[in-house]
Amino acid sequence: MKKKQLAGGLALLLGLGLAGTPALAVDGLEGDPQRGEGLTQTCVSCHQADGSGKNVPGGESWPRLAGLSAGYIARQLKDYQEGRRQNSTMAAFASMLDDQAVADVAAYYAQLPVTQAEGGDDVDDATLARGEELARRGDWNQYIVSCQTCHGPGNAGAGDVFPGIASQHAGYITGQLRQWQEGARDNDPQGLMAAIAKRMSDEDIRAVSAWLARQRVTSAQGDTE
Repeated sequence: MKKKQLAGGLALLLGLGLAGTPALAVDGLEGDPQRGEGLTQTCVSCHQADGSGKNVPGGESWPRLAGLSAGYIARQLKDYQEGRRQNSTMAAFASMLDDQAVADVAAYYAQLPVTQAEGGDDVDDATLARGEELARRGDWNQYIVSCQTCHGPGNAGAGDVFPGIASQHAGYITGQLRQWQEGARDNDPQGLMAAIAKRMSDEDIRAVSAWLARQRVTSAQGDTE
């Protein structure tokens, strides 16, 4: 009964969240990857020339942007601009972009191939097995919905709201889950990520971050190896 209630509640929550998400200010603007590449000079210091980002153990990791949905990247840039997502460095860079530039930068990173993530190499098999369980099946006893329920097959992303998290740096995933837990990040539909993150232990966060980082997205359908 609890599983059915939770599943039904999730379906309703997702429906409300997606329907209630405001349209992007850049809707209707076609991004130009070539123009976008020319606008990324300030991005490469953190996100690297190939959009691969950087895993920084014990520090602030920079996410992989390569291969993420253009709509998702654009949405995050707008959220930084308008204060719905907080990061002083990103807010400063995002504020330099008008709507067309946002669309162009997003289009550039979206067409880059997904790069291999870092982190997750220092965990044992039991930790990886727990990470796979959470990512693929969730933990109904703890009311933790699987990652791929929202993030799509292979956790490769679903639309403009749920980004690809397979082959994302372990340090970045860990950092974001902790921000969701602490309320430092709240630009998700209907508080969905915060609700899930608050049910996760430190061990769960470490496990799922490590497992996702070790996945390699090989197709648009989310196939991994």
